[in-house]
Amino acid sequence: MPRSKSKKTSRESRSKSGKRTSKSKVLTMPSHRVEIPVSERDHLAGEWFTKLVALQERLYSPGGCPWDREQTHESLRKYLIEETYETLDAMESGDPRKFAEELGDLLLQVVFHAIVAEQNGSFTISDVIESIHSKMVRRHPHVFGNVEASDSAAVLKNWEQIKAQERAAEKSLAAASGKVSSAPEPLADSILGGIPRSLPAVLEAYQLARRASRVGFDWLNLQELLEKLDEEILELRETAPSLTAEGAASAKASSRTEEEAGDLLFTAVNVARFLGVDPEVALKKSNKKFKQRFQWMETASESKGSRFSDLPRARMEALWDAAKSKS
Repeated sequence: MPRSKSKKTSRESRSKSGKRTSKSKVLTMPSHRVEIPVSERDHLAGEWFTKLVALQERLYSPGGCPWDREQTHESLRKYLIEETYETLDAMESGDPRKFAEELGDLLLQVVFHAIVAEQNGSFTISDVIESIHSKMVRRHPHVFGNVEASDSAAVLKNWEQIKAQERAAEKSLAAASGKVSSAPEPLADSILGGIPRSLPAVLEAYQLARRASRVGFDWLNLQELLEKLDEEILELRETAPSLTAEGAASAKASSRTEEEAGDLLFTAVNVARFLGVDPEVALKKSNKKFKQRFQWMETASESKGSRFSDLPRARMEALWDAAKSKS
């Protein structure tokens, strides 16, 4: 259902009056407006985006789709995650049409969340767009301001400093409004602030180390990092004998093993980062490769009249070598 003129006017008046409470930074940070030439292609994209918003508004309206009407931010979380990974799969497939389609599905999730939020009186899709536009201008003072950045390293360092300033400003605003938690918190300008705790562990480790490296806290070279990896393997080995000999670990041994295994994984993530490899993408590819090889072994075993799980270890290893030679 196309957006009515009266609805648009009402929405604009609420935003300008300041009565609407928004969670987006655009309402708490200074707005930055930059005039950028608009091409015919941009006009066409704008028209299609307006149609998409209107379509989803209709689906979510009382006379729309019953399933859409039942959705909340919480119920939509799994779809946001699924669409993100499907988009990554499409990107890796090399099929531009499929990639474009999955990006569309991901965009729909953004629009859907914004419409749900508008119905709740939180924010609108306009707030979402203006927020990211203002943020990108703020964080690129070397393009839209008078700050100099000679290379990407300088850009990233400026980026983190600006983010720290934004977090400090948000904390001050929260303090002024009396919305400060009584629990102890990290420094407002912590370089590691703002990393979502809900991230998968590999991505969280990557982000933590990447942020720290931008201010100079990093290994000096790859050799130093590989030595650290060897050190973590050795420390993990120290916990392994008791587990193997006894067949089960005590609570203390299990806790230490978990800690040492975590340290090893964290270091491995940093090896990938140091090499310029995204560990999440790299692990996804390894997972895919393992799955393909394992399923090939199962098929090969079945073709010979045997279940793979019934084969002796030596035969499994032989099939694995064969699977590797075919991929």
